[in-house]
Amino acid sequence: MLFISGQMSQTADGVVPDDFEAQAALVWRNVLAQLHAAGLGVYALVKVTTFLASREHAEANREARQHALGVHTPALTVIITGIFDERWLLEIEAIAAAP
Repeated sequence: MLFISGQMSQTADGVVPDDFEAQAALVWRNVLAQLHAAGLGVYALVKVTTFLASREHAEANREARQHALGVHTPALTVIITGIFDERWLLEIEAIAAAP
């Protein structure tokens, strides 16, 4: 099993994109990179938890997730909450299991 702790919308050099779509794409790239580093693919994901700073991003979040995961549908939870850094509009944590 692989536990991917909170992936946030910030690059390694500290840049945070301004809009939700760019942040969501970055977070999903980070999640997929963690999977790849462990030798796993998207189909290994069994549980994804997304923390959203605002309910207004729910539809864009769904679209970003579908773009990243394709037809794969792991168990999903979305929580509307305050996030550690006010610039971050979402954070994602995930659990994957090797086949």
